[in-house]
Amino acid sequence: MPTPPAPKRFSMIREFHLADWFTLGNAVCGVGALFSVMSYLETGEVVHIYFACALVLAALIFDVLDGRIARWRQKSSAMGRELDSLADVISFGVAPAIIAYGCGMQGLYDRIVLAYFVACGVSRLARYNVTAETLSGDDGKVKYFEGTPIPTSIVLVGLLALAAYMGAVREHLWFGQVLIGGFTLHPLVLLFALSGSLMISRIRIPKL
Repeated sequence: MPTPPAPKRFSMIREFHLADWFTLGNAVCGVGALFSVMSYLETGEVVHIYFACALVLAALIFDVLDGRIARWRQKSSAMGRELDSLADVISFGVAPAIIAYGCGMQGLYDRIVLAYFVACGVSRLARYNVTAETLSGDDGKVKYFEGTPIPTSIVLVGLLALAAYMGAVREHLWFGQVLIGGFTLHPLVLLFALSGSLMISRIRIPKL
């Protein structure tokens, strides 16, 4: 029997489409946002929160561009879809939650809500990947989303950037804090609970 040819070096990277590189840019921005929050926790310099929020915005730009490029070049793949979901989890799920934590939502109940938010985002993306074919029309394009898309968390990131600009972080967070059973809850974190719940809802959002 003929011996199968040895795989070429970097064969996986050779298979990437142009849109996939923009998707990776999305993921890199999300990781950069995490590093910026860690720098803020280390130094206390609020400029790092600005950097983190700006990087999430940059991730959104990459996310929009990768979709447009894929449609323009008419090249997409199952791998590209999975890359997109993984990048979105980092940039629009984990990063906003960590920015919120860095800004002061560090109580036990805060952590539970932020973990719930990320879990909802992951579930939302998994549901979309599984049901994309079912939701698509005769032209193969998905007509609507079920639940709000995870990039809508950019609204929360913008709100946190405004809070940081106004000095409303850590002990100065808007709406203060409450003690429930001896553990802390910052009411502002409930916006993340709302956002997560909308992601896993059955609300139909038209896809533009």
